[in-house]
Amino acid sequence: MNQKIKLLIIEDDNDINKLLYEMLLNEGYTVKQAYSGTEALIYLEQEYWHMVLLDLMLPGKSGEELLGDIRKRMTAPVIIISAKEERSIKIDMLRLGADDFISKPFDIDEVLARIESNLRRYIEFSSYDNSKYKNIVDYKEISINKDTREVFVNDNNVILTSREFDILELLINNPKKVFSKSNLFESIWKSEYLCDDNTITVHVSNLRNKLSKFETKYNYIQTVWGIGYKLEK
Repeated sequence: MNQKIKLLIIEDDNDINKLLYEMLLNEGYTVKQAYSGTEALIYLEQEYWHMVLLDLMLPGKSGEELLGDIRKRMTAPVIIISAKEERSIKIDMLRLGADDFISKPFDIDEVLARIESNLRRYIEFSSYDNSKYKNIVDYKEISINKDTREVFVNDNNVILTSREFDILELLINNPKKVFSKSNLFESIWKSEYLCDDNTITVHVSNLRNKLSKFETKYNYIQTVWGIGYKLEK
C-alpha cells in the first residue's frame, strides 16, 4: 500500500530535504520534493497528497501561510518540521491545522514513527475514505484516478479530454484485450459505429502524443493492423 501513498516534503534545506526523501523512498512511499513555498503551492494545486511534511521558514511563501492553503484544499495530515522551538509557535501551528510538530534537529526514527502513526490514524479512523485506493489504477508508469479523472505519468499530471480519459481507462481496465475500432467507438461514444475511423484515429493519436511527452519507456497504445488497438504488455 505504501507506494500508493503520496507524501510531499516542503523543506528549503537541501540536506534535510534529501534525508527525508531517501528515508521515505526506502519505505516504499511515493515522494515529491519542494524547496520553497511557491513551488509547493504548484504541487498542492496539481495533485492530492496523503501527507505533507512542512518546514516553516521557507522562501517565497512561509510555512504558516502554506498551512492555511493546505487546509483549504485537503484534510490530509500535516507534520511541521521546524527549528522554531517556541511553545507558542507549536500551539499556534496545531491550532491552525497541523497534526504534529517535530523540532529540529530530529531523530530520523522518531520522524518515521510519527509519519506512520499519523497516516494510520488518517487512513483508518478519520474522514479519509480508504476506498479511494480502489479507484486508483496503476499500470507501469501510468496512474489513473477514476474519481477525479486525473492521469499521471511518472508523477506528471497529464491533461486529457473526457474521451481520451475514457479510452485510456478502458484499455487499462482490459490490458489483454484487443479492441476493434467498432468496439472502442461503441464502448466510449455509446452509439452505433458507422465506420467513422477518423474520430477514433484522432483521439488515439492525441492520447499517444500526450502520454509520450513525459519520457515514457513504453509505447502504451499499440496498433493491431487490420483490427484496432491494444495496450502494450
